[in-house]
Amino acid sequence: MKPKIDTPEIYEDLRNKLMTAYFKQGQKLKPSELTEHYSCSVNTIRETLFRLSTVGLVTAEEQRGFRSSPVSRQRQHDLTNFRITLEQQGVLQSMRNGGIEWEARLTASHHKLSHIESRISKTGDVVPVITPWCAAEWEFHETLVSASDSPVLRETFRSVYDQFRQQLVSPEHNYGFLEGNIVEHKRIVDAALTGNVDEVCVAIYDHLRRNLIRD
Repeated sequence: MKPKIDTPEIYEDLRNKLMTAYFKQGQKLKPSELTEHYSCSVNTIRETLFRLSTVGLVTAEEQRGFRSSPVSRQRQHDLTNFRITLEQQGVLQSMRNGGIEWEARLTASHHKLSHIESRISKTGDVVPVITPWCAAEWEFHETLVSASDSPVLRETFRSVYDQFRQQLVSPEHNYGFLEGNIVEHKRIVDAALTGNVDEVCVAIYDHLRRNLIRD
């Protein structure tokens, strides 16, 4: 018999699976199968899937159940716009408020991300390191806004970031990995650490603009 998993652990595990392409985008999520996998009740799974639907990672349809959120070019565009705005505002506030401790955390998070991305670049294979890579990617971008004095900005950024990543992570698009990300992340961190407010905003925009719909 499998050990019982607590509801918060189920939520985090499903959230991570939704953001690392364990489930295909738009895939039906069957409570009966998840109940068996997690050794829990159907009600626990339904409650967890409903919570995930409130943060945009799952769609809930009456009489039709739950699905992993499907890919939508317009949705990706909208999420990118929101993310650019939040990340730019968040990093500017962090640059004002963060001090040396924030700079140290940003440097460390970038070092970890750069190490993993360099390995992916050498091997050409994302799959073996997709979980630590996604975690390091989040840690870096979260650190950028972590010294913002707005709890609402930080909370909203997490929700928008998660939905944004889910839209991009698929085998067909190499799970969202691009060689240019290595240089772009370094450009962002260099601008942030040198206090160049104009450059850091431009660097963030340039890093994300490929996901916008252009007229």
